[in-house]
Amino acid sequence: MTTRSEGTGHRASASLRVLLTGGRAPVTLDLARMLHRAGHQVYVAESAARHLTRSTGAVEQCAEVPSPRHDTCAYLAELERLVQEWQIDLLIPMCEEVFYVAQGAERLRAHCRVLVTTLEQLHELHHKYNFIQLAGSLGLSVPDTRLINNKQEWIETQSVLQTVGNWVWKPVYSRFAAKVRMPKIITYDNGTGSDQQWDVSHKNHRHFRNDPPDEEELSSVSPWVAQAYIPGQMLCTYSIAHEGQLVAHSTYDSRYRTGSVGASVFFEQVEHEGALAWVRQFVEATGFSGQIGFDFIEDQDGRVYAIECNPRATSGIHLFHPGGDLVRALTEPETLVKERRMITPARGSKAMLMLPMLGSGVQQIFGKGKLRAWITAWRGTRDVVYVGQDIQPIFEQFGVVLAAWHLARSQKISLTEALTHDIEWNGEQQ
Repeated sequence: MTTRSEGTGHRASASLRVLLTGGRAPVTLDLARMLHRAGHQVYVAESAARHLTRSTGAVEQCAEVPSPRHDTCAYLAELERLVQEWQIDLLIPMCEEVFYVAQGAERLRAHCRVLVTTLEQLHELHHKYNFIQLAGSLGLSVPDTRLINNKQEWIETQSVLQTVGNWVWKPVYSRFAAKVRMPKIITYDNGTGSDQQWDVSHKNHRHFRNDPPDEEELSSVSPWVAQAYIPGQMLCTYSIAHEGQLVAHSTYDSRYRTGSVGASVFFEQVEHEGALAWVRQFVEATGFSGQIGFDFIEDQDGRVYAIECNPRATSGIHLFHPGGDLVRALTEPETLVKERRMITPARGSKAMLMLPMLGSGVQQIFGKGKLRAWITAWRGTRDVVYVGQDIQPIFEQFGVVLAAWHLARSQKISLTEALTHDIEWNGEQQ
């Protein structure tokens, strides 16, 4: 028989009732299976009618809830009702609805534990300029980043930006590299009868150009940041922290993506002391609790520069499969802190999202030697969605994409933007 601790709402036995939000995301599906495998009862609240966790056997019940973005009050009220009805012990926000959950965290904590920090801290980390300013103030390595609030500031900074070097442009509120403007690669005749492409990292600035947002983009999406381009390898991290102490951490490379700079679709654990040290120092200095991810560039000298922060779950979760230790980091982080233990994935862990990974493979066909490398990466890599004993989600993902495609057409937005249209947070008033 299970009992609930008096006055806390936390279940006393080892088996917990866990509510996950963001059921559309592969990370939520993977974590739901990990929690189920560890003996916990999993529930999902999701505002999209079609989502990956809707048909998995790892979930006890799913509920369709109002849009966090478009009806926040109703969303929080429904979450509170579900927490009480399902007698939830632990609520874990997984996607960008974390910002809305943070707004209602105090009322939700009257019934269960909520794995979220304050909205003020989340905002500072989510805002691409504020995050860079914070990390820089802590003595951590970040690229030169300029805030562009309007067209006049854009005009005033043009002369400076053009003389300093290459710049990456992006809105301060964005996800999955949406609307990111990278420096252009210029193709020219090298005099041998064949064209040659110069990488944007080439020293001779005559062979590339920056491509800042135009006037329409500046007025429709504001503010922007211009961030100094650092040539090097992209690295991503995923961590779980408890009161400034890391209890789980993974670093993974970002070789294959949706498009050239979109979301990662292939994940492979790498050992990187520099990235780990950066994250540990940041988490300790800020006292952060919850799930957090960072995007880094490692330059030619091996130094890492953080370019963005994602204060929520990221794809690094996939590397912890089958996930028993990761579940401990989420459900009992205090124990790991006392044990002075940090959970990491097994060496060589790999995972992929099979359907978009196939699309990435098409991009490799015309690159010399790239297709062979892609095939090597594909072989022996676990697909996050497909599990032999739980196959329904692999069919559900087609419905998820189709629903997003219809929304993208009706709203005149990209497919990627449609996938987060009803949960994204762009600094709306608290």
